[in-house]
Amino acid sequence: MYLVCGEALFDVFIQNDGGRSNELAFKAIAGGSPFNVALGLRRLGSDAALFTGISSDSLGQRLHQVLREEGVSDAYLIASEAPTTLAMVGLDAAGSPHYSFRGEGCADRQLLAEHLPTLDARVRGLHVGSFSLVVEPVAETLLTLVQREHQQRLISLDPNVRLGPAPDIARWRERVETFAGYAHLIKVSEEDLQLLYPERDPQAVAASWRNERCQLVFLTHGSKGASVHSRHGHWSAPALAVHTRDTVGAGDTFQAALLSYLARHELDSPEALASLSREQIDAMLRLAIEAAALTCARVGPDLPYLHELERQSAR
Repeated sequence: MYLVCGEALFDVFIQNDGGRSNELAFKAIAGGSPFNVALGLRRLGSDAALFTGISSDSLGQRLHQVLREEGVSDAYLIASEAPTTLAMVGLDAAGSPHYSFRGEGCADRQLLAEHLPTLDARVRGLHVGSFSLVVEPVAETLLTLVQREHQQRLISLDPNVRLGPAPDIARWRERVETFAGYAHLIKVSEEDLQLLYPERDPQAVAASWRNERCQLVFLTHGSKGASVHSRHGHWSAPALAVHTRDTVGAGDTFQAALLSYLARHELDSPEALASLSREQIDAMLRLAIEAAALTCARVGPDLPYLHELERQSAR
């Protein structure tokens, strides 16, 4: 089982703006990067649990219902009377999302040191990412958990930079570097690295994170595919040609596919990660690209199931 840590919220999309000027229709979809990764893991055949604060309000109850229906363990959810975070989502012409967050004081930010769970042998790895790395008190709580567990469990990281809830880019750089210091696997987008280090080459940054502890760094390039840095060197793979509806959830799908590959092949430990062959790493890279392409062909964070991915791979 992977314990995915971080925010759970609703992405709110404007459905149409062609009606009366004083009316808007919205569609709200359960999401948040860690929430999506947890669901994606289950859909791709791996056990997952989510460590987050869940509100007792109607939206929080709906998030809990989605987790139950998808088979994500609720054993690590922390009940809260604080409201549920909302992310207002706008899409540009290319289908890329732009977010505006309503989350100050909300349930998924209220994880405290007293909420730190005791983990048993079933939990093989931890995944952290997105604005829960930066906003307090959840950021400090997750850092304490990672520091406590990194020597015995696989730690994966996706910065997934969101400046809306945390606009201080210096703070992002500091926290991402701190968490990266404990990670065994990092997935990061070129867009994230351009925000974090505008004067540095993204490939150089990714390469700098690869070391004896961090065996794999995956760098996604949007429509240009993705690349990986490993002990076997650096190489790239192209994106699949799809009709892109939007890219919401594509990065989370990529992350879930990487982790699910490791779980399905019983490679989900720091020691096993260090033993991966170039062929295995390339299989991970191409699987993640294929999975992300399926999500891009859909509206919103509708992550694929394993049987859909297997059917596509067989074509």
